[in-house]
Amino acid sequence: AVGAAAMAVCRGGVLRVLVLQACWALVVAQVRYSLAEEAKAGTVVGRLWQELGVEAADAEARRVRVVWQGRRSGVEVSGASGALVVSSRVDREELCGKGAPCVLRLEVLLERPLRVFHVELEVTDINDNAPVFPAARKNLSIAESLVPGSRFLLEGASDADIGANAQLSYTLSPIDHFDLDFQRSEEYRESLFLVLAKPLDRETLPVHQLVVTASDGGRPSLTGTMELVISVLDVNDNAPQFNQSVYKVQLLESAAEGTLVVLVNATDPDLGIYGEVIYEIDTIVPPSASDIFSIDMKSGEIRLTGSLDFETVTIYELHIKGKDKGMPPLSGHCKVLVEVVDVNDNAPEVWVTSLSVPVPEDASVGMVLALLSVSDRDSGANGRVHCTVWPSGPFGLVSAFAGSYSLVLREALDRERVSEYEVEVRAEDGGAPPLRASHGLRVPVSDVNDNAPAFTQAVYTVLVRENNVAGAELARLWARDPDEASNGRVSYSVAEGGVGAGGSGGGWRPASSYVSFEVRAVDAGEPPLCGNATVQLFVVDENDNAPALLPPAGSNPGPDPGAIPGSSGVVSEVLWARVAWGSPAGQVVAKIRAVDADSGYNAWLRYELWEPRGKGPFRVGLYSGEVSTARALEEGDGPRQRLVIVVRDHGEPSLSATATLSVSLVEGSEAALAAAVGPGIEPAASAEGGASSSTNVWLVVAICAVSSVFLLAVVLYGASRWAPRSGVLSGAGPATLVCASEVGSWSYSQRQSRSLCVAEGAGKSDLMVFTPNFPLPAPAGPAVENGCAVNVPSLSPL
Repeated sequence: AVGAAAMAVCRGGVLRVLVLQACWALVVAQVRYSLAEEAKAGTVVGRLWQELGVEAADAEARRVRVVWQGRRSGVEVSGASGALVVSSRVDREELCGKGAPCVLRLEVLLERPLRVFHVELEVTDINDNAPVFPAARKNLSIAESLVPGSRFLLEGASDADIGANAQLSYTLSPIDHFDLDFQRSEEYRESLFLVLAKPLDRETLPVHQLVVTASDGGRPSLTGTMELVISVLDVNDNAPQFNQSVYKVQLLESAAEGTLVVLVNATDPDLGIYGEVIYEIDTIVPPSASDIFSIDMKSGEIRLTGSLDFETVTIYELHIKGKDKGMPPLSGHCKVLVEVVDVNDNAPEVWVTSLSVPVPEDASVGMVLALLSVSDRDSGANGRVHCTVWPSGPFGLVSAFAGSYSLVLREALDRERVSEYEVEVRAEDGGAPPLRASHGLRVPVSDVNDNAPAFTQAVYTVLVRENNVAGAELARLWARDPDEASNGRVSYSVAEGGVGAGGSGGGWRPASSYVSFEVRAVDAGEPPLCGNATVQLFVVDENDNAPALLPPAGSNPGPDPGAIPGSSGVVSEVLWARVAWGSPAGQVVAKIRAVDADSGYNAWLRYELWEPRGKGPFRVGLYSGEVSTARALEEGDGPRQRLVIVVRDHGEPSLSATATLSVSLVEGSEAALAAAVGPGIEPAASAEGGASSSTNVWLVVAICAVSSVFLLAVVLYGASRWAPRSGVLSGAGPATLVCASEVGSWSYSQRQSRSLCVAEGAGKSDLMVFTPNFPLPAPAGPAVENGCAVNVPSLSPL
């Protein structure tokens, strides 16, 4: 035990010596390069192996590693040549900002022996950044009363470059009223001032738009601009001015109190309170009329506050003053002359003596609706009254004798277009100027049943999934009847004999992919009117059928007790095959065949090898189902292999089935004898592969045709939604949908296309291919069916 402890201590000492020697063998060296920023990708900065004395052939053997210190730049080291190459954009401002110098550091580590090289890469600045102002637009407000020489501090521009590339100078344009003063000192920051050079006048030019340009010291120089908008503030230096010095007005003696006499207007070019004008009546001639007129102090409206009498005063003279709100206020003056005109004082009067409403919409032209009387207390021309009705149609006035009028119907009525009329009877006398009066009448129109229910579409196309429960809503149709009450109350029904499957009539058939039937809408009028629409129902397939395995001819498959979980309740099939020892990779051993009763992607099958996991001697084609050797078979693979193959469809959720294949590894002669006798699964021969390849080509053509027909169905559906339909698609078509895989393997639906019945025990429907028939166009105009009037539109082939 003592000897073992001494030996351990000796080994530890030797290990420490070796570590110290390795540390002393570490050699440190340093290399420095310079690179201008924004260098093109692929630019060679330097050759490290040459600088460090490392042979290119030894670089890989010595396991060269490059370690960046800090942020990694767009420079990389080529492992083969050892060149330091620009790989992406190098931006000095992004790497170092305003710092100078901008140095990037990295370490190159070489092993056997261990050496460390420090490499420094200095990124030099170029003039790639233009000056930038804090804001592209700056607004200033300056009073027009400021004297020249006034200064305003501006915020200067900044340049991300350094050195001479960041030395800025400023210019101003235009320079009619302003100049720039730029001050630079070593102790303080740069200062930029805007200097007023000439006096400002807001009324002449209220806004000055200037452009400040900053230029850096680079070669070539880069510039940045800022728009400077200067608003000139106002002072009270302008008096109000009226747009007329004299206003002349003629006013009827019968004008009522509150009548607008005239609107005077004065303007002041100043802003704010300096431009706000206050109006007042300075004097009135004669002075006794001071209570007849008033003026609004803000708007300048002069209104009548008393009554006028032409026989007393024929003309009034008003002196108006307008002043602003400045201190002191400035004022302007004008004169208003009001001439009183003698007029017809009495207006006509209109009243209704008899009114018959409501009026049925089928009333005959010429029917008398109302009797009216008209009078005017004036005499002579002022007492002669002329009456009119507005609007002119569909009513008119007929004068039976002086002072009496009849309101009669001149045009046919339509309640659905206009349900009520507001009629105004207007009377005008012969005075100068004439006086007018009016009387309004409300004439409602009563309804008659003259409109049949109309669907919004002639043909409705409905897509619905299979497996609907009884009573499920498939679509919602609506017919509009513009009549009211019972004449517009609509009831719906399916027309007898109007249901067809696949374009054929004769009632419903179970499990169809396409159903066409007529829906009838009948109103409750007397007599009732009808409308109809065609409903085309397409049933969309759901993934409700799991794949089914097909046993080969002559085999006797049975249930497999080791079926994998998650196989959707499908019993696994047990199959047998034999293969000779030493069979090469790619040798087809057997082929799993399966079908799915669904359609489309729900029937597209894929095959997966579930057991054994990992790299076994066999593999299965993802879409072909062919079981082939993954490598050459050896005796170490054992005499028998058990393969569990899962067949899944592409539905959501996916359904699956499993098959167990027992492969016996035998001598070549036994395998040939087994093939001659007839194995559980016949191996695929070269002739079968050729036939399958030829079949796959035709199947690809078939699936393209199916896709084209589906696209045509979608286009027809869109056309039925947005364009008027002239016919109904119907007719029988092929019943089988074929779906192709990426490698030429095919699954197909063995089901036929039948009618869909939404009831208990209804069958299922597949996505189908159908050939539409186009019925002959029906004659236009109303028809009578089942004792009710039907409006049949004129149809034409699509």
